Amino acid sequence: MTIQSAIQPSLLEVENLHVAVDGKEILKGLTLSLGCGEVHAIMGPNGSGKSTLSLCLMGHPKYTITQGRILYKGQDIQQLAVNERAAAGIFLAFQYPTAIPGVTIVNFLRSALRGVRGTDVPIKEFRQTVKTHLKTLGIADSFMNRYVNDGFSGGEKKRLEILQMAVLAPALAVLDETDSGLDIDALKTVAAGINAQRSSQRGILLITHYQRLLNYVIPDRVHVMVDGCVVRSAGPELAHELEAKGYEGLRPHTQTLCV
Repeated sequence: MTIQSAIQPSLLEVENLHVAVDGKEILKGLTLSLGCGEVHAIMGPNGSGKSTLSLCLMGHPKYTITQGRILYKGQDIQQLAVNERAAAGIFLAFQYPTAIPGVTIVNFLRSALRGVRGTDVPIKEFRQTVKTHLKTLGIADSFMNRYVNDGFSGGEKKRLEILQMAVLAPALAVLDETDSGLDIDALKTVAAGINAQRSSQRGILLITHYQRLLNYVIPDRVHVMVDGCVVRSAGPELAHELEAKGYEGLRPHTQTLCV
């Protein structure tokens, strides 16, 4: 199955999404939309379903959609496999990236890019693309010869996630708690890498617990998730309000807003 281009006001439309894992409902009527050129942040307490949303968008087979739909470029993608979604331009940066001993980053990235494009990538073009993004992220060229996430620090893992996004150039990038485990210097570097990838042709969905990343990557919209659905949406000022007041005040409204 392939994605055909369509005229659509939003790059991503999530409509009344209900998702279950091992028979337990996690998402309970989540609705949001993201347009091309926009950066939206999703915030919420532990267990609110943020990571479930990210994995569901990417097509993880463990997550079952029981109601609602996900529209990407105007088409329902529920039946698309993970690799088909990646080829269609959807990218997920993991909260806990996996180590792959024995596989160098250079080979990993070339294989990933070939898989997304469906054709081989000229080595000269690949090297030039990677070199440009390495410089933006403050990464030495020798990094490319290391094994994927093998013995990496938290900051190195997250830099590699952003490097993958930059090289693959997706239309929709979902970043699941990319700021977790980063010191302030690594956070600034990763944020600079994200900002460098902002484009009128790309939508970015940032999932985070904390407001600190949003000091450096200013979102167009902030959505608050509680108990499996979005209970409030507003501009970037909402992140500052949450930092000051926390999430507790939003919980009583969950039942009336998650419909």
